[in-house]
Amino acid sequence: MNKLFTTIFAVTVSCATALSFAQEIRGDAKAGGTKNAMCIGCHGIKGYQSSFPEVYKVPMISGQGAKYIVTALNEYKKGDRKYPTMRSIAASLTDQDMADLAAYYSASGVVAGAELPAHPTQEASAEVQSLLGKANCASCHGANFSKPIDPAYPKLAGQHADYLFVALKAYKTENNPLVGRGNVIMASMAKQYTNAELKVLATYLSSVDSELKVVPQSKFR
Repeated sequence: MNKLFTTIFAVTVSCATALSFAQEIRGDAKAGGTKNAMCIGCHGIKGYQSSFPEVYKVPMISGQGAKYIVTALNEYKKGDRKYPTMRSIAASLTDQDMADLAAYYSASGVVAGAELPAHPTQEASAEVQSLLGKANCASCHGANFSKPIDPAYPKLAGQHADYLFVALKAYKTENNPLVGRGNVIMASMAKQYTNAELKVLATYLSSVDSELKVVPQSKFR
């Protein structure tokens, strides 16, 4: 147990240091809109699906938190997230590129003055409430799963259910060079659930009112 806490502390300090560095770089949304040629082929097409490691819709990133986007890209670049295509794309990006892309996508499709309800309007079943409570998901991702307590955490509400399911399973995957995510805290959370339970959670979270969307691109550059 002490070893686990030591590991979690080390990861937390490392993430905090990386985030502190990232905060020093200001993203330019306009510049990000000129750098997203590698992004729009997947994230700019409604319903676009990935076929690895299984078929699922690619995540919606328009409206996602900027610091989370930077965090995710850095995790791909370092290899903490092992999806091959995203690793190669992230490896080609500088810290400024990441900040610019994050600024662009966090503002993309956002409607000025629009506010989500303080709590989900979709009623969770007793089963879902029990599953959410097991890992206390709202304690990090917010009461409506769209206002995370740390901007480096993702908004989950409204995200594609099949993507959420694959992402959660990835935290349970070990010793696979092509699939998996290395976040110690999320791994400990995800491993509490069976895959069937993760699918139930993902289905519910996808139904919650959301700021996430796909903003179609008029052309590829």
